[in-house]
Amino acid sequence: MITVSSILFAVVCALFIESLERGAHNLMIDNMTSFHTGHLQIQDYRYEDEPSLDNAFYYDDTLISNIESSGDHIDFTVPRIEAFMLAAGDELARSAMVLGIDANAEHRLNQLKERLSEGRFFEPDDGTVVIGEGLASRLNLAVGDTLVLLGQGRFGMTASGLFEISGLISHPVRDINNQIVYISLPDAQWLLSADGHITNLLITPTHVRHTNALAEELKTVITDEELRVLTWEEMMPDLIEALEFDALQTRFMMGILYVVIGFGIFGTILTMTLERLREFGILLSVGMHRLKLAFVVFLETFFISILGIFSGSILGFFILLYFHHNPIVLANDMEDLMLEFGFEPIIPVAIAQDIFLWQGFVIFLITTIICLYPSIKIARLKILDAARS
Repeated sequence: MITVSSILFAVVCALFIESLERGAHNLMIDNMTSFHTGHLQIQDYRYEDEPSLDNAFYYDDTLISNIESSGDHIDFTVPRIEAFMLAAGDELARSAMVLGIDANAEHRLNQLKERLSEGRFFEPDDGTVVIGEGLASRLNLAVGDTLVLLGQGRFGMTASGLFEISGLISHPVRDINNQIVYISLPDAQWLLSADGHITNLLITPTHVRHTNALAEELKTVITDEELRVLTWEEMMPDLIEALEFDALQTRFMMGILYVVIGFGIFGTILTMTLERLREFGILLSVGMHRLKLAFVVFLETFFISILGIFSGSILGFFILLYFHHNPIVLANDMEDLMLEFGFEPIIPVAIAQDIFLWQGFVIFLITTIICLYPSIKIARLKILDAARS
């Protein structure tokens, strides 16, 4: 029971640490893809280096039909047109990020409408906007007031307009909350002299695992040479590097944990072996073959290890399931730090099959190696010494 308990504890600890890391990474990726890049994006090949309205592209039925012909891996698409303009009220003015969107498609991507704190969302061509609570506070504006937008449209055209504020939204990213203006896609195209054009087309696959395969399919069906397909990994290389560095730190911690786990299990196996030396000596003295005895003892410890790993996986699953539905909530300075980066102040836990398989395999490998110790001890055991112990 001591040996099984030590292996069970090792499995639960390893599963919990790995699941915490995976959950944090998944949350970060989901936030970035939902509010920024999407899993896949189509844009003009010049747009990434020069994010200007001059590098917008025409969004027409031909492009839509080409995209839809790429297969069954596309769930939905989200068109956007993005520009930076001057937003003003009666007395104050601030820089703003104006995002022309299809509200229904955007909601499917990131549940945007659920973040509406006051008022209502706009309808296409109704001449209203939804702005961030932070921007509204900075401009001393409220629902029903008029927002002035002034800037530069496509190819240097003057872009200016008056829009009623139909609602306020609480954006999870603080910097964006202080400057975001959502406007319907047709109104944004009219304002920016970009009729029929968008700057980004986000594509959501039916399953995240289809992202790379779908990207390759889209590259073959899109005939416009000025358009290119980018995955979220290609658009956010800095995030990938940060995740890899964080994963490396976790691997280092897991390595230390494995060493502690190994010595803990070895201690119980060593004690169990030393306590049975007299038993081993008697069995050898009555004629039992060393190889057979070593094999029997190895099987004993092997099945003890299997029992520990199996019970640890079951207990770990229920623990992870609880924290998956009740994530750890951060408070105080950590809460402010997470909100500053635009993430929910929680530590989520991921439940994935490969986590259980990998951790189970590593612990199994450690215990199997340790289980060789009793067999080696029996092979070298002197019967007289064992009888005196």
